[in-house]
Amino acid sequence: MDLKPGDVVILKSGGHPLTVAEINEDAIVCLWMGGEGDLFRETLPLAVLELAELEAADEADEEDEEEDEEEDEEVEEDDDEEADHKSRKKGKVA
Repeated sequence: MDLKPGDVVILKSGGHPLTVAEINEDAIVCLWMGGEGDLFRETLPLAVLELAELEAADEADEEDEEEDEEEDEEVEEDDDEEADHKSRKKGKVA
């Protein structure tokens, strides 16, 4: 496996995604953020790492963003329709 600094890897046994910081032959220096925001750094043997598959997560994030945008547009349309209805109602009363 060809790694370069900046690649995201994961332990073959699972766990947090790790960012490759340095490569020293078969020893890979990795960084990751802990659950409370602490930065960790550890040197691990290449044999215990594999490239992380982030594409599925990235695609899911993009789909969520698109859904949020569509929901925002629907809310704006509903607000416009409600405002039109209120202004027509006021016009009839006056």
